[in-house]
Amino acid sequence: MKTKSHFTALLTYDSTEAGGLTAPVSSDHRPIIKFPFDENLFIAIQKFSGEEDLVFPGDTVNSEVTLLQPEKLTGSLYEGMDFDFFEGDKPIGHGTITGIFNNCQ
Repeated sequence: MKTKSHFTALLTYDSTEAGGLTAPVSSDHRPIIKFPFDENLFIAIQKFSGEEDLVFPGDTVNSEVTLLQPEKLTGSLYEGMDFDFFEGDKPIGHGTITGIFNNCQ
């Protein structure tokens, strides 16, 4: 079975007051993702859906997410799975997988 590396997710960026970013991010942002079942960290490309070019701290947005090194996955991704994302070691938000595509690598 192929590792799934491309999925859609509902992303919520933490507000600045809650310790999130202080500036907006654009589509193609590359945070680090941490899944609850795996100790590995994954760099991901987030492409915001719709007309959002910028996402501000505190915003929630739909996004397509592609993992850059999916071969490190040791568990399975599934719709409804929650995950956290980081800028370096700083948590900046969380997401929920809303759909999974076939491996796009």
